[in-house]
Amino acid sequence: MTPSPTPTNNSIAREVSYRLFNLLAIVSILYLLRTVIVPLLFSLILSISLFPIARRMEKWKMGKALAAAIAVILGSVIGGLIIWLFFRQMVSISADNGEAITARVVEGIDDIIQWITAQFGVQQGELLAKVQAEAGKLASGAAAYSAGLLGSLGGILANAVLIPIFIFFQLYYRDFFIEFFFKAFRHVSHEKVHDTLQKIYRVVQDYLLGLVTVMGIVAVLNTIGLLVMGIEYAWFFGILASLLLLIPYIGIAIGSILPALFALATKDSAWYALGIIGWFQVVQFLEGNFITPYIVGGKVSVNPLLAIIGLLLGGLLFGLAGLILAIPMVAIVKVVLDAGEKTEPYGFLIGEPESYHLKKTSRRLLLMKWKRSGN
Repeated sequence: MTPSPTPTNNSIAREVSYRLFNLLAIVSILYLLRTVIVPLLFSLILSISLFPIARRMEKWKMGKALAAAIAVILGSVIGGLIIWLFFRQMVSISADNGEAITARVVEGIDDIIQWITAQFGVQQGELLAKVQAEAGKLASGAAAYSAGLLGSLGGILANAVLIPIFIFFQLYYRDFFIEFFFKAFRHVSHEKVHDTLQKIYRVVQDYLLGLVTVMGIVAVLNTIGLLVMGIEYAWFFGILASLLLLIPYIGIAIGSILPALFALATKDSAWYALGIIGWFQVVQFLEGNFITPYIVGGKVSVNPLLAIIGLLLGGLLFGLAGLILAIPMVAIVKVVLDAGEKTEPYGFLIGEPESYHLKKTSRRLLLMKWKRSGN
């Protein structure tokens, strides 16, 4: 039997260059088409979450179009109601505490001016002149910033229209899309294609269900801490911070800033703000090390290093939307990579290490394992 040829350094280099080029091309396309890709990805995640509702409607003898429309309308109403309640609460906070917040801000600015004057010997007149000069420079860029802000708001409104439309067609045409995958991967058994699609569905469903459960627990923990410290609107700030779990690893820390600033403006001591930040850090530690691993477990098996890299790349490509989409997208990519024989090692790299990988004797165990396997 003729032995299989050993790959040369040149062939390995060509293979690596080819894969890097493909990766660069994919990233470039994603960046160039981000205005379409972002709402499409959000609609994919949300359509999977709304699919059980549409399927339930179909079991009640409704047609696919009507079932999909009802699921989209129900999801839109719930999302709009949540947004409306939060904006209403923010308006209420501003109306009830606006004067106190303004007075505390003015007092804080006066304290800063006095401290700078005492520490650096700068007269208040000079300091105010410098502040006015810098304010003039900032004002010169206000028009451009406002235009960018209006553009962002326009994009948000456009996505608010596009995403429900995308969700409707993804629910209505789902069997049509499944047949596309069967046709596109004719060389792969239909069972494997179907199993991969089912795994993608399950991993997204598990992620969403686990995320909602963790959000509920974190909201309760946040609120308990705020109530103990006597912070007004504790439930609002607690739930708001829990919703920022959509941004993994840093969401709760960001969510602690608003109640801390509110405490600075309404309380007579800065210790309340420090207490809020400290408690939220404790909650984040519990969430990251105990709550999420226990509830989500190995259902969304992505190791923290690749998750952080995914967050950085998602933020770089798509901004805030990329931070929200990063973890479920990385989990979907892992399922797809695991399905291919040639790409399975990359899926393995994305997944979480086994317990033996973390032992002191792991290197010896790995050498023995691969020596026995003959690879």
